[in-house]
Amino acid sequence: MQEPGTAYQRFRGVAGEGAIGALCVLSALMLLTIGCTTPAPPPPPPAVVGYLVGAPDVLLIHVLPEPVIEREVRVRPDGKISVDLVGDIQAAGRAPIDIAAEIQTEISRFKRDAAVNVTVVESPSQFVTIYGEVQQPGTFPLNSETRISEAIGRVGGPRPFASLNSVRLIRSQGAKTEIIEIELGNIQNGDLSTNYIVRQGDLIVVPPTLLAKVGYAVQMLLFPLQPIISGASSAGSIYSGVSNVRDAQ
Repeated sequence: MQEPGTAYQRFRGVAGEGAIGALCVLSALMLLTIGCTTPAPPPPPPAVVGYLVGAPDVLLIHVLPEPVIEREVRVRPDGKISVDLVGDIQAAGRAPIDIAAEIQTEISRFKRDAAVNVTVVESPSQFVTIYGEVQQPGTFPLNSETRISEAIGRVGGPRPFASLNSVRLIRSQGAKTEIIEIELGNIQNGDLSTNYIVRQGDLIVVPPTLLAKVGYAVQMLLFPLQPIISGASSAGSIYSGVSNVRDAQ
């Protein structure tokens, strides 16, 4: 016959081992739960290409040091420009910085320590379209390198009910359509990380706020034959289409 104390000690030992095992299982489950609920890292931002030159853009070529060479050249229909001491260079379809790099490489054979800068002076080949909650929506030509904030400023700026941090830049590259989020409100506050350079054929959509969407919907129900003064009905339909395209990607 076992002594009561011995039996109790064995029971306590077994119970202790069971408790430790239960704690281990519980800890493992908690770690798994934390791992499952940890949000995935955000996707990398889209690679946004800057302004690409096209015919008949006008470029200003500036070459240092002294004697300074400064010339304005127009991109020919074949996409090329003629540069002193260098000859013909392909310009269409390239960024100004790439054109400057090639000119600098070629001209360095004749001019030591050459530093070349290429600036777009006129860009009649480029057009951008802006719809939605802006003062004067429509299509207009780009006269030079233009960023998002400048383009929206060209159409009078955003309206009071614009959703500033929900702006979309829609860019077609061949068969692919890229949708880039623009935080116009942050740009106005000094954060220029999404103040990209616009390109030929870009579409910028400035959607209304949620409150404005509700107001426009009520107005359409109450006054179906009265056009919405702000023209945001077209912006709403365009923005809805943008959302559908983005979700399909």
